[in-house]
Amino acid sequence: MAQKDTRNEKFSTRIISEKFRKEDVHGAISMPIYRNAAFEFPNSESIANAFQYKEDIASHTYTRITNPTVENLENKIKAASGADDVMMVASGMAAISNTFFTIAYAGSNIVTSPHLFGNTFSLFKFTLAAFGVEVRFVNTDNLEEIASAIDENTCAFFCELITNPHLEIANLPEISKILKARNVPMIVDTTIVAWCGFDARAAGVDIEVVSTTKYISGGATTIGGAILDYGTFDWKHNKRLSSVVKTDTMSQFSFKLKREIARNIGAAMDPETASLQALGMETLQLRFERMSASAYQLALFLSHQQKVVKVGYPKLDSSSYKSISDRLFSGNPGAMLTFSLESKEACYKFMDKLQIIRRATNLFDNKTLIIHPESTIYGTFSPEMKEVMGIESNLMRLSVGLEDISDLQEDIINALAILD
Repeated sequence: MAQKDTRNEKFSTRIISEKFRKEDVHGAISMPIYRNAAFEFPNSESIANAFQYKEDIASHTYTRITNPTVENLENKIKAASGADDVMMVASGMAAISNTFFTIAYAGSNIVTSPHLFGNTFSLFKFTLAAFGVEVRFVNTDNLEEIASAIDENTCAFFCELITNPHLEIANLPEISKILKARNVPMIVDTTIVAWCGFDARAAGVDIEVVSTTKYISGGATTIGGAILDYGTFDWKHNKRLSSVVKTDTMSQFSFKLKREIARNIGAAMDPETASLQALGMETLQLRFERMSASAYQLALFLSHQQKVVKVGYPKLDSSSYKSISDRLFSGNPGAMLTFSLESKEACYKFMDKLQIIRRATNLFDNKTLIIHPESTIYGTFSPEMKEVMGIESNLMRLSVGLEDISDLQEDIINALAILD
């Protein structure tokens, strides 16, 4: 079925009105869940053509490779983001690892910030190091430092759109100028801000990785990840991909990712997961805007609490990143904030008193979640590593959900009272 032109439609309309690639035999308006491993073909020639990519419209052969339900979610994300190509995988970390298994090679290096999510830091510092990939940590606020770290073996610059939990924001448009002059791709984890709040292509992002477990899943129903290729980088400059042939429908990156790396690693998204996340996509903008508005209100509220030492949220006037946040996100930098109390012990007492806010790790659930990063996400790192990563022992991370803001404020007041 030919895809209609949705360029003039608004964000939520593009997602909800995205058509199936082939008409459903029963006329279903929501994509059915194709929970099966294999797909039958009418004869030997047709299955051979499918495996050899000789079809005008590619057939599904095996769910580890492609699946109609997963493909439907990929198309919704393409409609939402404007990406040229999208691939769904089993988790956000699978999105990052598959991406770097596609472009990195022994002797290559990754330029990035040490202020990363714990598992991403570990992947770069330890896992990829065993395969001969070097990580070069820089201050992403310092453009000269970024430029000086790049050489002929730099396979990518990587950063988080808003660092978790530091809430730092790199000036992506300015960094992009440096990278384009040096023929280095920009890869950004944009999980913290949904597509309705951030235009990755306009900011200079070449490859985007997202944990779809967060906003996209629609209430933490499932684990998943997405890799988005904006088709903006010339991969002949990457030593790993320079010999890969670009096709009419895929860049060298997407070709290598889909035809080799993802198949061999096997971190495929489950069709039922894809169905739930496709449903979550349809309410993405509503939830993102409500959660973000509540996060800002809570950040303001916390900043007026005497027992709170510090509050982090990019929209606050006190944030050194407010200016770049306002430019990149139109004043809507997502639903994650941080705040600090006097000590780690005070954090524990406060968290244990909470009744509505849940003590759990995740972001952008419908429920508001709180965690003490230093003792959980970063709990197994040495004190020296925590210092490098900038993890403070008296800081808590709050993911704001959909509860009534007054109830969340009352819960916080009651928990702060125990610190008297």
